[in-house]
Amino acid sequence: MLDHHLRQQIIALINKEVVPAVGCTEPMAVALCTARATEILGCRPEKISALLSANILKNAMGVGIPGTGMIGLPIAIALGAIVGKSSYRLEVIKDLTPETLEAGKAFIADPRRVDIKLKEGQVDKLYIEVSCEAHGDKATAIIAGDHTHIVYEARNGEVLADHRQASGSADEGEEVELNMPTVWEFATTTPADEIRFILKTRDYNLRAAQESKKGNYGHCLGKTMGRPLSAGIFGKSIFQSIISETALACDARMGGAMIPVMSNSGSGNQGICATNPVAVYAKENENTEEELIRALTLSHLTAIYIKQSLGKLSALCGCVVAGIGSSCGIVYLMGGDYTRVCHAVKNMIANLTGMICDGAKPSCSIKICSGVSSALLSALLSMEGEHVTAAEGIIDEDVDRSIHNLTSIGKEAMCPTDDMVLDIMTHKGC
Repeated sequence: MLDHHLRQQIIALINKEVVPAVGCTEPMAVALCTARATEILGCRPEKISALLSANILKNAMGVGIPGTGMIGLPIAIALGAIVGKSSYRLEVIKDLTPETLEAGKAFIADPRRVDIKLKEGQVDKLYIEVSCEAHGDKATAIIAGDHTHIVYEARNGEVLADHRQASGSADEGEEVELNMPTVWEFATTTPADEIRFILKTRDYNLRAAQESKKGNYGHCLGKTMGRPLSAGIFGKSIFQSIISETALACDARMGGAMIPVMSNSGSGNQGICATNPVAVYAKENENTEEELIRALTLSHLTAIYIKQSLGKLSALCGCVVAGIGSSCGIVYLMGGDYTRVCHAVKNMIANLTGMICDGAKPSCSIKICSGVSSALLSALLSMEGEHVTAAEGIIDEDVDRSIHNLTSIGKEAMCPTDDMVLDIMTHKGC
């Protein structure tokens, strides 16, 4: 068992990275930054300017904003100013009412009210700078490195707070550096009562799937998986249940439902993908509650570990990262040991490396289903003693080096791909 101090560090890390979020985290982070700038200003803004990194723009262009029936950043920014509270973090607009929604729509009806541009120069992939103006006063807030990390505040040229000395998330230097042996030992040996809080991920994300059934969100992939035609293809199987319950939650989130989910590393979809496949498998397989606690911890902490070197936002689709986590959790529930878990990780990396992120949008549920399908296949192969070897592709004998190969491709080699994706997205129809 890991020593008490290290366990507490890891628990703090999980509690920091696995948090509730309403709606897609990128537009909600912009709304959060707007809410904070508005609070500094002290009144409702007359004009709002937002300077955003390319990855924030990419992930916020085509996704539904909760409770609005609308997509995109303008309404998210307006609501951040009108109803947002920075203390709510990624649930910033949870106090939305029909009246405040109408006020938000009225605010953006004048196109001069909200100005959104790409931030020029070298900035963090996760960078949000919002300035609010009214009655000759101006307030600015900046978020960087992490979706809720406010690094700069100013009013009328007076700097109120400045923590921009280094890019990255808050308290970055205090975070424990993980590896797969540590992730495994923590998940499997920590007293269950210390990590029981991870069950909140199941409660939030399976509830989101149930709520999704009450509406028609996104491409309705989750509902489609439950219909007779799908049953004729996939049957009423554990596989069908896992895909359906995962897609349902993603459909609702990307479709703009006012339903909170438990996110992972700043992504609600990653939180869903790291949770629902594991929770559904545990229920269908009749695993114990303690086994579920450990499997969910293994899944979420594996995703957090991979994101430590990949970064919060990248050109690599987050379902690859969360899918690796869920595959590990499912292997554990199948009775697999550490070696089997490492084999599942290698199988996943060999299959899904290179899947691009082309922004948050309803079709993310299709990608998530691809990741979950691969997670199940990788787990099954691993339990049969089969895995991709170091003689094949980018896989290394060492599992941590294999993960590093994945994140190096996603963080470095795919940067030109990211630029091309954004260029295509911003010039469609031109």
